[in-house]
Amino acid sequence: MKNLRSHITGYSTYAIILVFLLVLTALSVVVTGYHLGAFSVGIALLIASVKVATVISYFMHLRSENMFLKVAVSGVFILFGLVIIITFFDYLFR
Repeated sequence: MKNLRSHITGYSTYAIILVFLLVLTALSVVVTGYHLGAFSVGIALLIASVKVATVISYFMHLRSENMFLKVAVSGVFILFGLVIIITFFDYLFR
């Protein structure tokens, strides 16, 4: 199936996304320096999720794909999130 929209992205957009990803990486390193207890893993996963969504959207051009592929990828991430949540609840109630 031919994609009717072009997904050509300029270098400046890629540079902005790179800086954003580097800032998020620095933020995740800073967060590991603080003792936040059980929230440390949750914050690290939240930052990693934002980074993954950014990489998939811009570098893998998901934002220019059709709706079916967007829903399928979103479903995979929702399923992964549910598995992580169930794992944390299992660990919490042991």
